Amino acid sequence: MPNKLISIVVSAYNEQDNVGELYKQLQKNMANVTGADYELVFVDDGSTDNTLANCKKLQKKDKRVKIVQLKRNFGHEIAMTAGMDYAKGDAVIFMDADLQHPPVYVPQMIKLWQEGNEIVLTKRVDNKETSKLYKWCAKTFYYVLNALSDTAVMESAPDFRLIDRKYVDFLKGFNEQDRLFRGLLSWIMPHDKVAIIDFTAPERFSGMSKYNFIKSLKLAVNSILQFSVLPLRLATVIGLFGAIFALLMGIYVFVEHFFLHNPTPGYATIMVTVVFLGAVQLICLGIIGEYIGKIHMEVKKRPLYMADYIENKDKRDA
Repeated sequence: MPNKLISIVVSAYNEQDNVGELYKQLQKNMANVTGADYELVFVDDGSTDNTLANCKKLQKKDKRVKIVQLKRNFGHEIAMTAGMDYAKGDAVIFMDADLQHPPVYVPQMIKLWQEGNEIVLTKRVDNKETSKLYKWCAKTFYYVLNALSDTAVMESAPDFRLIDRKYVDFLKGFNEQDRLFRGLLSWIMPHDKVAIIDFTAPERFSGMSKYNFIKSLKLAVNSILQFSVLPLRLATVIGLFGAIFALLMGIYVFVEHFFLHNPTPGYATIMVTVVFLGAVQLICLGIIGEYIGKIHMEVKKRPLYMADYIENKDKRDA
């Protein structure tokens, strides 16, 4: 019986100093895997450094290395989608190129898959590179996301996972422009029904994280909007409370003027009320606008990315 093929999809954006070391560690760890062959699919997400050139150097000496070159920086989720589209394996492993997804766990993921687990997730129990403030923000994000969403997303579950071909083909049917893979997987199968590997993320081998505060905030907002309409309901509730507040203020002014005969200058009251109600309206319009914006982008049905697929045509053994 022929060996199964494992596709290892590596997302890389300006990781010129990391791809070589990652290749070495993957090669070393995959030597311990039995019953499976592998291909290594590097997805260059529009890098502006020598990431692509270094991947091509690896490809020249190893025909198992494949390259998906995105024409520009489309973002991490789209890079994973592109790698998934070109992956040929019976199972696909996703990981980042910065070595914070330790290759040492790859054989364990494959073993769990060979034992019948069709989805293998990882859970980051600690990250040596992040601050306490970042960890608190991440914890708060997952709390808010799960409070607002109908789909429970596992906390601290990075994009380091194995997915069986059956689910890979199913995921290809999703055409959202904005996507969150960990949310989609939770929608497909609750995390309490999949295999999970705990790990501690080491410091980056080289370079700096590409996720700044703005990108992280954008990801958080997109994640909530993709999996919940509860913010729209909250906008309705906020508007209702605003209306009740305005009604109570009106009753107070009426009683004070006609029954207490003690009218007070109303400038401050009017200004506070106007500003409050104006803020409520802007918040509600902003929430509605976000959803309308999502609809506007989705109905265009644009392709998710533009890419070249590069492989070594040399038939000699690696």
